[in-house]
Amino acid sequence: MDKEFLKQKAKEVRIDIINMLAEAGSGHPGGSLSCADILTLLYFDKMNVKPDNPKWEDRDRLVLSKGHAAPALYAVLAEKGFFPKEELKTLRKLGSILQGHPDMKSTPGLDMTTGSLGQGLSAANGMALAGKLDKKGYRVYVILGDGELQEGQIWEAAMTAAHYKLDNLTAILDFNGLQIDGPNREVKNIEPVNEKFKAFGWHVIEIDGHDFDQIDKAIEEAKATKGKPTLIIAHTIKGKGVSFMENQVGWHGSAPN
Repeated sequence: MDKEFLKQKAKEVRIDIINMLAEAGSGHPGGSLSCADILTLLYFDKMNVKPDNPKWEDRDRLVLSKGHAAPALYAVLAEKGFFPKEELKTLRKLGSILQGHPDMKSTPGLDMTTGSLGQGLSAANGMALAGKLDKKGYRVYVILGDGELQEGQIWEAAMTAAHYKLDNLTAILDFNGLQIDGPNREVKNIEPVNEKFKAFGWHVIEIDGHDFDQIDKAIEEAKATKGKPTLIIAHTIKGKGVSFMENQVGWHGSAPN
């Protein structure tokens, strides 16, 4: 892992996020910025993907369950070379390959259409189970939002992943503590997340979601864990990297001018 390279790349991703949201005049900066480091490390250091062959059968898969954070994923895919960076300025515009929420039929490199919260873990389960049945070596990653854990389908999927011993599945929780209506603990408390997932049969790791060394170590630990899926609880800062957006719930879904 080249940490300095990843830090610089994550900074470029954050600049891309802000530029495309300002150009679009709408979108979700807070939760895009909070997961930028995680997505950067995955695509530039961990995931086995081919930008020149996005549908490669043996690629690692990623499901952005918190689909409103699409700008972060689009920025990373563009920086990785899946499509030209010029496309970023077309975000949310009619006819663009970059819709407001991920559309796998429009955007090269996207593995799943998402946006309706709570559904991504189920889709990732299907990909991971298919990999097991087909005896493929690929891994599946799913990025969850913390407010999203209030959805019942997440817990059905958590039970299913453990039942089928999907150790090729890693869920990463972007735990920034804020959702559109305020702090999670006030809207509907989701704690204790670690104990809940452990009770459902998962291996659980807690990290600082902006520390590349910790993210790297957690993903390697997940790879080495056999017989059960892994949840990485990544403690993050909503709006990370933009001083006036950090920990401000008002920047959940408001574009900068």
